[in-house]
Amino acid sequence: MPVIALSNVIADIRSRPPVGATRLVGIDGPAGSGKTTLARRLSALADAPIVATDDFTSWSDFAGWWPRFEAQVVEPLLAGRDAHYQVRDWVGDEYGDGLNGWKTTSCAPIVVLEGVTSTRAAIADRLAYRIWVEAPVEVRRARGIDRDGEQYRDLFERWWAMEDAFFPADGARDRADLLVQGAAAEPHDPQTTVVTR
Repeated sequence: MPVIALSNVIADIRSRPPVGATRLVGIDGPAGSGKTTLARRLSALADAPIVATDDFTSWSDFAGWWPRFEAQVVEPLLAGRDAHYQVRDWVGDEYGDGLNGWKTTSCAPIVVLEGVTSTRAAIADRLAYRIWVEAPVEVRRARGIDRDGEQYRDLFERWWAMEDAFFPADGARDRADLLVQGAAAEPHDPQTTVVTR
């Protein structure tokens, strides 16, 4: 599998025409695949702010939060305005859908949208670039439990079932401009390169 420099990925993104006022880059894939790690590295190299879907989703609402994401993030950014959005209250309402506090993400030449379903069909034609990150199912699931704890296994079981239903129906992987291996065994520098399919 090829090893590609992140600088080349950024050059490819910059070569794409903006949609509206910016180039939105979606980094999608199932939980534990390595999306957040890749988003942070890409963001640092491209000087691009990140909006995380974790600020919108909840254990009980896998995909229904999208209208708020459209209104508070996608529409303002494409219009050249900063995105000002209310975030999930993961501390005060961990198992519910409560909101608490606001974040602002500045409009920039490139903005990264990172997280589960961030390249869904509803936004696909407004993304300048779509990245799908994947890893073997056993790796992804072990990462989730290692990160959050065994006490979340039942919640993860429901979440994994929702992923398994959503992604094949939505077709996000098939639309990707770049398929990244989030648990690649090939020798590479993970800070500056990715392994692709």
